[in-house]
Amino acid sequence: MTEEYREYTQDTENQLCHKEEVVKAGSIVIPVFVVVLVVCSCIGNLLVLVILVLYEKFRLLVNILIFNLAVSDLVFTFGLPFWASYFVWGWTFGDAGCKAVKFLFSLGFYSSVLFLTLMTVQRYMAVVHSLSDWERCRGFSVAPFIIWMLSGTAALLVSLHSQVLENEENLYCEFSSFEAKHADVYFQNVFFLIAFCIMGFCHVRMFQTITRSQTKGRHKTIKLIFCIGLVFFIGWAPYNIVMFLRILQDYEWPSFLDCNVSNNLDYAFYSCRLLAFSHSCFNPVLYALIGEKFQKHLQTILKKICSK
Repeated sequence: MTEEYREYTQDTENQLCHKEEVVKAGSIVIPVFVVVLVVCSCIGNLLVLVILVLYEKFRLLVNILIFNLAVSDLVFTFGLPFWASYFVWGWTFGDAGCKAVKFLFSLGFYSSVLFLTLMTVQRYMAVVHSLSDWERCRGFSVAPFIIWMLSGTAALLVSLHSQVLENEENLYCEFSSFEAKHADVYFQNVFFLIAFCIMGFCHVRMFQTITRSQTKGRHKTIKLIFCIGLVFFIGWAPYNIVMFLRILQDYEWPSFLDCNVSNNLDYAFYSCRLLAFSHSCFNPVLYALIGEKFQKHLQTILKKICSK
């Protein structure tokens, strides 16, 4: 444990306020929420994978991207039970477990953003530039591999700078220093903002093109991708904002030294975190509500199950 971290935690506890109420509320709400989230995410995303494998054509780039997005959501979901356990009992999985869970969270986040961005760009190119053969371009078949490599590299850097820290009787899975923590938050915010600007530009241009087109029926996939991107933004934008505010708290800005402000920021942090984590189970719901093909395939699967 670094001296910087020990001094900060002691100053926070002794000079500001205790966090018993925040921890107590979190120890009740978080485990229940995570259990529901993990079950829904696993069922939903596994159904998406089954439908794609059994009924869809993988020569279409959009199906390949949806498949990888579902895998990304599952990867992210696998780390949630460890996080819930960590919040209730402290970290009990050792230094290797800390690095592994940090790796899963980061891999799921960065790969999700990149796959959503590529899905949006793919639709943008097909609609705005009318490239009918764009999806069959073999050069883009390597895009998922590149995305996983980039996401894995970013996640590995996060993992290498994570370790188990000790504060009195509790163990914490955190970044090894404030510098590493702040660098991760800055990078995550900039990365998220760039991806949002790209997706926003593509959707605006697609909307302009579709409003002038007489064949709007063939652009139903855009509605699905737009809703997935919107849900992702609603989930992760507040979380990134609160993470940035917590950096200001680390620097002991006067506005955040008040006990009530500090506690409210903690409540906002955990609420926004739960909202962000829930994105992994929302995507399959959107497929079922918006994607007509997925609705038909799901009905077929349910009929087969019920007939047995």
